[in-house]
Amino acid sequence: MVQRKTKIVAADNSGVQLMSIIHIYGASKQNFAHVGDIVQCVVRKVDPQGMVKDDELVKVVIVRTHKEYHRADGSYIRFDDNAGVLIDNDVDKNPRGTRVFGPIARELKEKGFDKIVSMAPEVY
Repeated sequence: MVQRKTKIVAADNSGVQLMSIIHIYGASKQNFAHVGDIVQCVVRKVDPQGMVKDDELVKVVIVRTHKEYHRADGSYIRFDDNAGVLIDNDVDKNPRGTRVFGPIARELKEKGFDKIVSMAPEVY
């Protein structure tokens, strides 16, 4: 569960190191985003050789949250950080990077992010 102004790290090789959430897509009064939700972020810190520039607006899907997430089978899952993967648009859901780093939650597969799940080294 993340909210506006939360700093998240990039879990892909698009060149972004740190982002800040500025908008959560969904209802107009939605205050929190969970694993698999699409948010709009502003890029705060980048690699000099990356394809994304500083202060650029990007769409990101949340792949890891520090707050525990309750699953339907009664279990909870929690990660060490808040992380996201940059996507090109919310219709195609294609990642902008070519690699995904770290574990991701299996809820992404249920929400239609098949390419991100196939590139991830671990799916929990």
